[in-house]
Amino acid sequence: MPSHNGISRGIIAAACTLLMLNLGTVYAWSFFQKPLCETYGWSNSQVVWTFSLAISFLGLSAAAGGLLIPKTGPRPLALAGAVLFGSGYFLAALALRLHSLPLLWLGYGVIGGIGLGLGYVTPVATVSKWFPDHKGVATGTVVMGFGFGALLMSKLVAPFLLARTGGDLVSAFTAMGVLFLVLSLAAAAFVRNPPASWVPPVALAKGASDGEGAQLGAGSCIASGAFLLMWLIFFCNITAGIALIGFQSPLFQEVCAKNDPALGKELLAAYGGTMIAASSVFNGIGRFFWGALSDRLGRSRTFSVILGSQVAAFALLMQTSQPWLFAVLVCYILLCYGGGFGTMPSFVLDRFGARVMPAVYGATLTAWSAAGIAGPQLVALLKDRYAGSPGVASGYSFAAAIGLLGVGFVLSFFVTERTGTKTG
Repeated sequence: MPSHNGISRGIIAAACTLLMLNLGTVYAWSFFQKPLCETYGWSNSQVVWTFSLAISFLGLSAAAGGLLIPKTGPRPLALAGAVLFGSGYFLAALALRLHSLPLLWLGYGVIGGIGLGLGYVTPVATVSKWFPDHKGVATGTVVMGFGFGALLMSKLVAPFLLARTGGDLVSAFTAMGVLFLVLSLAAAAFVRNPPASWVPPVALAKGASDGEGAQLGAGSCIASGAFLLMWLIFFCNITAGIALIGFQSPLFQEVCAKNDPALGKELLAAYGGTMIAASSVFNGIGRFFWGALSDRLGRSRTFSVILGSQVAAFALLMQTSQPWLFAVLVCYILLCYGGGFGTMPSFVLDRFGARVMPAVYGATLTAWSAAGIAGPQLVALLKDRYAGSPGVASGYSFAAAIGLLGVGFVLSFFVTERTGTKTG
């Protein structure tokens, strides 16, 4: 494996993936959604603002980080992200001790979200430079770690800590802060760019270096019509998926309870945790699968398949009352949701080139910010509005997702592959 100063690019990719795994625990937020509502008497909308703010500031800080990387290098940003991310858990624990919803929003949502964004953009930008010969596979593998974070949280970390603390959320969040701070800092220490003199083992694909950004600056690329279309496509895919992520556990519990009213609260909670874990596996796999497939199929065509197939999946979700089918459909939707994140880095790299990739890719992540508010808040408002009729709330939520995905599917046909791009 090619190396620099004794460290192979494989080790750097592994460290980037580990960092993403820690950051991806945010996707298990629905594991805590119901317990927080019941323990503190907060509404669904109030609690989910924590998740919405975390995702919103993730995208905003990732955009800022993309602009800073050329000046600072990736390691300082990755280390800063690790510190802020861990601090978000500590502040969340303090907020729960004080029964302070605003502090929970500020701590986990704003500060933790900024840490998420700084930590997220650096591994993606870094591996795209170390693996220009396998860009779709490499970036897909690293962001796959983010998708698997929910599995780590929902089936291992959270259940273990809650069992050890007797269900004490304050102690559990404190312990999670320690764990993720240590692991994230250790991983971030390995994040670095290749030296200017470094040459990849396989001839550099032309499309990775001579995109539009070679002639235009990052600002001009971000102001282009192509970028706007890519941003909108990304937004549509993320909004539909993240709305489901934020409430998949409560939604699955509702389906299970309706199918078998004899199920107890603890068993339903366990089913919800299993749903998070299973879907997180597909979220992670989707980032690698669709990213690798886009190397052969092309980026815009891959997004067409991702978006179009989800329209059918959400339509089926509106009709089914069978828990097993509901679970299968959620897993497929999360496969496609992850696929958007696995494909977009290479899409940006192909279209605009390696020189402006960190800044332009960071800017596309503002679509994540907007979606992080739009998707979960829409579902939360519907759940609170139709609290006595949960089936109505979920039906409206799924219908909204179908509309968004349909728009994205149409837009995907207007983004052309850059002439001369090598995708194989």
